[in-house]
Amino acid sequence: MSVALKMELPDGVFSALRKSPDEFVQEMRMAAAVKWYEMTLISQEKAAEIAGVSRADFVGELGRFRVSPFQYSAREVLDELSDAD
Repeated sequence: MSVALKMELPDGVFSALRKSPDEFVQEMRMAAAVKWYEMTLISQEKAAEIAGVSRADFVGELGRFRVSPFQYSAREVLDELSDAD
């Protein structure tokens, strides 16, 4: 099941990003999914679903947005390692 959303945007937004309306919608979906993932609001799996791509493709896109595929801070990783000893 899916839900269709309608959004009105000025014509200029498409030319500003040099994207067709369909490409613009896909880019919006990806940008929203990446941002929500970065904020740790959703998982990689859910983000990929929102973006309309496979999880592997989503992880690849994270690099384009300069977002780490890991949702752990350096401190959390170090804490986990020290607990393992």
